[in-house]
Amino acid sequence: MDKMVSQKSAVAHLYPSIDPFDQRMLDVGDGHRIYVEQCGNPDGMPVVVFHGGPGGGCSPAMRRYFDPAHYRIVLFDQRGCGRSRPHARVEQNTTWHLVRDIEHIRDVLGIDRWIVFGGSWGATLSLIYGQSHPDRTAAMVVRGVFLMTKRELDWFYGGGAGRFWPDLWAKFTKPIPEDERDDMIGAYHKRLFSGDLTQETRFARSWAAWENALASIDSDGVTGESPAEYARAFSRIENHYFKNGGFLADDQQILDRMDRVAHIPGVIVQGRFDMICPPESAYALSARWPEAKLRMIPRAGHALSEPRISAELVNAMDRFASQRKLLGL
Repeated sequence: MDKMVSQKSAVAHLYPSIDPFDQRMLDVGDGHRIYVEQCGNPDGMPVVVFHGGPGGGCSPAMRRYFDPAHYRIVLFDQRGCGRSRPHARVEQNTTWHLVRDIEHIRDVLGIDRWIVFGGSWGATLSLIYGQSHPDRTAAMVVRGVFLMTKRELDWFYGGGAGRFWPDLWAKFTKPIPEDERDDMIGAYHKRLFSGDLTQETRFARSWAAWENALASIDSDGVTGESPAEYARAFSRIENHYFKNGGFLADDQQILDRMDRVAHIPGVIVQGRFDMICPPESAYALSARWPEAKLRMIPRAGHALSEPRISAELVNAMDRFASQRKLLGL
């Protein structure tokens, strides 16, 4: 039976805190080393977690969406962010480098197939990885769906979300001259990669603040200032990916390739009032994915920490835990 969902803190829906049984820095080539950890049961069902951003990094809370008695939980910080090094580096850092890194992790850890779990950009990467390696993907759970389309980027960086949050949009656009505001991604790119550390950090904090303020339905736009090191990596890497359209061949690539994973069991968890990744993407994805169940969460936004979203994600992983034989894990 699904656990009862309430508006209490998201933490109340999670499994207890756990420590990794394995931590390592993995050389993936191109001058990059990525942080990888394993938690839970070494003989459990493998699940790999893709964090958001790009550039966000993993947190200890991400370990807690999985029953540690049943799951072998693999987390890693993608190139250039979190504990991976070099920090904030965008050279040799594309979607396809990340897909290759994921396969390298799987091979090094001796895992044949695993469940893929990710939200926001992590959902994007989950779908792209699954489409690239469907034989290695036993199931997928995605949250806050982002399909890396121009329509989605225009919504968030072209003034769509700003119509709901005009005060915060004004703060985001204010540092940019008016004649550059028709391309906010490009305008911020110039300043995030100016070579002036002080300027890069100032604009990185502004970039991160716009996204963080809209993440949770309960924050009402109030958020603290991100630490400088985190903000610089997050903002530079995210902007780099968005400026390059996620390094995809075309705008509809993810939806157009859903036939590759249409047979894979999945769960799509989407906040009804997600201001960063509007629900139309999750709905469009579900139409192309017959084996996936769409869970539209009322009175919820984008953040992983939304209580009802956390509860649904834990429920989804609990259901997959009971299907080990069916999934062949």
